[in-house]
Amino acid sequence: MYICGMTVYDYCHLGHARVMVVFDVVYRYLRELYGHKHVRYIRNITDIDDKIIYRAQDNNESIDTLTERFIQAMNEDTKVLGLLKPYAEPRATEHIEHIIDMIQRLIGNGMAYVATNHDVFYAVNLFRHYGELSGKRIEDLHAGERVEIDTAKRDPLDFVLWKSAKPGEPYWNSPWGPGRPGWHIECSAMSIHCLGDHFDIHGGGMDLMFPHHENEIAQSEAATGQKFVNMWMHNGFVRVNEEKMSKSVGNFFTVREILTKLDNQDKERAGEIIRFFILQSHYRSPLNYAFDELKGAEKRLSGMYRALHRAGDYKNAQAEKDNVYSKAFTAAMDDDFNTSDAMAELDKLSTEINSELDNGNTQKAQALAATLQQLADQVGILLLDPARFLKISSAVAGDDAINQLAKKRDEARKNKNWAEADRMRKEIQAQGYIVEDGPSGTIWRRE
Repeated sequence: MYICGMTVYDYCHLGHARVMVVFDVVYRYLRELYGHKHVRYIRNITDIDDKIIYRAQDNNESIDTLTERFIQAMNEDTKVLGLLKPYAEPRATEHIEHIIDMIQRLIGNGMAYVATNHDVFYAVNLFRHYGELSGKRIEDLHAGERVEIDTAKRDPLDFVLWKSAKPGEPYWNSPWGPGRPGWHIECSAMSIHCLGDHFDIHGGGMDLMFPHHENEIAQSEAATGQKFVNMWMHNGFVRVNEEKMSKSVGNFFTVREILTKLDNQDKERAGEIIRFFILQSHYRSPLNYAFDELKGAEKRLSGMYRALHRAGDYKNAQAEKDNVYSKAFTAAMDDDFNTSDAMAELDKLSTEINSELDNGNTQKAQALAATLQQLADQVGILLLDPARFLKISSAVAGDDAINQLAKKRDEARKNKNWAEADRMRKEIQAQGYIVEDGPSGTIWRRE
């Protein structure tokens, strides 16, 4: 599986987070099905690009300094989002040799040409399958194309494989003179080097379907003579308050900004909330971001953690692998990774755990809690200690009175003095605490 990763000239935004979380879940689930050794996941890093060059110039810093800084930032963000490390993270600048080799093959078989300005272009009209992935026709693309004046291209649809160096820009030597690769050829060269001429899954954001992935197919299949990819997967766009996320309209949010707003004290906790928020929607659907919806995701995830916390010592219990919830969860994930329905099953399972606890069936509840944890592991949630996520207070200065009241309440419940136990519950709640009952007694935390 090969996924188009970040172009490292800025911080990871919510759109990047969605791509990385979606395909991390695909990776986790495939590993669950087939075993760790049988799934090879590649997520590239684009570390040479027009945007990188311009940003480095604007910042008056070297390209290496810029890219290393944002690769480090990306790694910090992926950690708090709970992402597994891919099998490999190839960088474009490490594969210049493979890129040049692929371009030479395309020139050799007549699918690419060297222009008068020493750029190398791919001849789109010579690839008869162009447009099949995105459903576009070359004739329609020509009709909507504005022909550039004095262009070195033979055809307006042709795309660049190698850019000749301009003064002050980084470059590598090539048979066509000093220059650097175009964006599209980078991914073809890296994916084929890591996975071979033909592999199973290629993915990325919906915005990459055309022209990036369309161009990858054209140049890869023309260079190798083989079908490039078995299955393409594209996640939907991220919208902010029902509008397309864009810097120009001021609704553009980095992962770091959202993390800080959610929980400045515990970034991993906030990262899991973002992850769960993303998984509430099917990966192909649009994802609408609003802070209220993010807080709703936090509340929903807290419900799952509360069920685990109430269950007590569930980690030594035997999970129920074939119950109705695990079967429904698996059916949802097998249906094109429908995490929306899968999360709904985890909600139902949490409710059932609470119901069993309320009825005094601790052993049954703990078995269900072990099942909840096992299923959640497959999509990378419920990874934190429940008490940490819920911010449950321990006996510290200032909370002594609540601890004493909780102990008295437990004694009242033990003596079946339900009216007194209920009165003390209300007294604790009136002071700004949430009260729950678990196998070990009264559980309380700050509201």
